[in-house]
Amino acid sequence: MTAAHDFPLYPHRHLLGIRGLSPADIEILLARADDAVSLSRQQDKKSSALRGRTQINLFYEASTRTQASFELAGKRLGADVMNMSVASSSVKKGETLIDTAITLNAMRPDILVIRHHSAGAAALLSQKVGCSVVNAGDGAHEHPTQALLDALTIKRAKGRLARLTVAICGDVLHSRVARSNLILLGAMGARLRIVAPSTLLPAGIREMGVEVTNSMAEGLRDADVVMMLRLQRERMAGSFVPSSREYFRYFGLDKEKLKAAKDDCLVMHPGPMNRGVEISSAVADGPQSVIQEQVEMGVAVRMAVMQALLDPRRNDEIAA
Repeated sequence: MTAAHDFPLYPHRHLLGIRGLSPADIEILLARADDAVSLSRQQDKKSSALRGRTQINLFYEASTRTQASFELAGKRLGADVMNMSVASSSVKKGETLIDTAITLNAMRPDILVIRHHSAGAAALLSQKVGCSVVNAGDGAHEHPTQALLDALTIKRAKGRLARLTVAICGDVLHSRVARSNLILLGAMGARLRIVAPSTLLPAGIREMGVEVTNSMAEGLRDADVVMMLRLQRERMAGSFVPSSREYFRYFGLDKEKLKAAKDDCLVMHPGPMNRGVEISSAVADGPQSVIQEQVEMGVAVRMAVMQALLDPRRNDEIAA
């Protein structure tokens, strides 16, 4: 891997969301992540970049790929990684997030990775601890590392983000992935389209400078990238779609609907996929799918984020 001092210094102490990051900040993280891909593809995947540093993963929501990739990222960089099992911890006995933050802070970690069902949880935690905090998803608010890994996947395949037409389709209302992607891709100059039934569109979405349509044929026309979103029934307090079969008929991605996009269009999904609901298996496993690449880029992005936040030059600045 390239030495830390060969990259510009990332100017922020935490990664709480994409909002607030400049295009230059995003480029720093993407460049670091692109460099980290090579380490992950080597036979010896171990680096000593974060040797002696402690990473705590605090997941209040069930997660497989995100938690696993953060754990792998920390271990590949040589950090000591601890996964807190919230389900069996004192949180179940009524301990608040602030209580947990104070307890963890006393253990002097260097970085805390948190996923929480409440929007703003990561920001609250960052005010109560003395280490860096990474938001691994807070409610329907943001999921910054997912947007970064999506951007890295697109950039490595297309060579750029600017002037690409990206269609984000499905349950936008409940999706923190969609929110972070809209902010990031918009900042980097992509042309954005939202495709969803009216019941799954957030209020004010048209004010974000995106095209909005209820038609897959219209939304996918000449698209460079099609990003499908999971139908998040666990966040739905009511009936937002008539049935899974009806939803797939109008908004699920199959080979026929994909014909409206460009021939070299990329197909993406943040996972986990509901096959036959948001996307057909033929498309998910087809030649245009980069869903497995997204998983690989996830580890690289999380490595990049932790290295950027724990850059030794930051300690030199503080000492000075």
